[in-house]
Amino acid sequence: MNQPVSSSTPTSQAEWQALATNLTLEGRAYLNGTYRWAANGETFTSVSPIDGRELASIASCDQSDADQAVRAARAAFEAGIWSQLAPAKRKAVLLRFAELIEAHGDELALLETLDMGKPINHARNVDVPATARAIRWTAEAIDKVYGELAPTPHNQIGMISREPMGVVAAIVPWNFPMIMAAWKIAPALATGNSLILKPSEKSPLSAIRLAALAGEAGVPAGVFNVLPGYGHTVGKALALHMDVDCLVFTGSTNVAKQLMIYAGQSNMKRVWLEAGGKSPNIVFADAPDLKKAAAEAASAIAFNQGEVCTAGSRLLVENSIRAEFVKLICEALKTWRPGHPLDPATTCGAIVDQAQLDRIIDYIGIGQSEGARLVEGGQRILENTGGLFVQPTVFDGVNNQMRIASEEIFGPVLSVIGFDTADEAVAIANDSIYGLAAAVWTSNINTAHKVAKALRAGSVWINHYDGGDMTAPFGGFKQSGNGRDKSVHAFDKYTELKATWLVLE
Repeated sequence: MNQPVSSSTPTSQAEWQALATNLTLEGRAYLNGTYRWAANGETFTSVSPIDGRELASIASCDQSDADQAVRAARAAFEAGIWSQLAPAKRKAVLLRFAELIEAHGDELALLETLDMGKPINHARNVDVPATARAIRWTAEAIDKVYGELAPTPHNQIGMISREPMGVVAAIVPWNFPMIMAAWKIAPALATGNSLILKPSEKSPLSAIRLAALAGEAGVPAGVFNVLPGYGHTVGKALALHMDVDCLVFTGSTNVAKQLMIYAGQSNMKRVWLEAGGKSPNIVFADAPDLKKAAAEAASAIAFNQGEVCTAGSRLLVENSIRAEFVKLICEALKTWRPGHPLDPATTCGAIVDQAQLDRIIDYIGIGQSEGARLVEGGQRILENTGGLFVQPTVFDGVNNQMRIASEEIFGPVLSVIGFDTADEAVAIANDSIYGLAAAVWTSNINTAHKVAKALRAGSVWINHYDGGDMTAPFGGFKQSGNGRDKSVHAFDKYTELKATWLVLE
């Protein structure tokens, strides 16, 4: 069992690199309480996007491993070692899990950075605390969510209780490996289910490590399993499995649609999907602080290299201030220059892999061919490092019919679209297959309310971008899915409502 990497978080690139050199990387699946290689013996290699270095061999799980994991999860569920444990005792275990995540924060942050390229400063100070916070908040809510009593005649009692579903399979993306996993792990375990987590093959290391920490915290064998591998092998096997009761997913809209098909082809398992986005960030001329709006718009497209489902990738600006605001955006992006992810001063890291970098570069070319005006960035840089880096990019003169405005790029590419009226802004914003998030910048409370109400998005932020905490649900409209992670609403995804009627004599 790895001990915490350091009792004092490093403050320099050299210190982080020294820790990385001595870090033990686990690549095996975690199944029924133990680490083991895939049944077929196959592996794939985790490659760091920072410099192209091979990090570790990872178990490439498939149908056989899925079957074993489901059997172990089902057996644990039926035995009641977790599902029938008192909620307060489940809470204590999950609170201990959160403590261990914090204690191993340096190690977990390193795994995130080395595996998917995000800046170590963000991994350590955003991802690790958010992961622990999600586990802790949900744990604290376990024994504070009640059932209901139905309105009945005086001689009857109708009780409505939440019952755990059984075996949950969770498939999570590569951009926020720990946070997205925690949003699934916490409510699934809190409500008494057994869980099988399939991390992305692009960033599996932190999920594999979390499994051992969960076991150390007291989660029983079989209750929490991690199967690394590819979506078309072990992911498909879990989605089609007849003994998986619930499937939860965060990722692309195309994969989400396929998972719905698999659920229908198998046992009609419950499916909860948080999918893509092309989120509009709407700036009116009367925004209270244009420099602040520009700074947050820059962050909304450059944070995590733009590899964010809620990225503010469509910037809608009132035409009377558009030229001025584009200049402010370009100035704000100067603080988002790509650099070595292990340097604590770096704000923009490496793109997760070559395929994703190629996709981003292709879209930059598409934007130019469609007639959009490239005003900032647009180039791959730092190629001599062996890493995968691209400049944050701004296109002006974009319209909604252009592919860079309608298709999810998942990279730091911003499309600026002008508008003249609030109605026009709403029409442009809603003219999308997606409906995940949006923001409105205005000093007029009437405008803020009317526009926010009219936007077809699961989250709308006023005069800031990407706000909220664990108390608010997260999910989308339209083809952004029905996810609803976070908050007590997430509990509904992992429970069945049971009505019990007692007729008194």
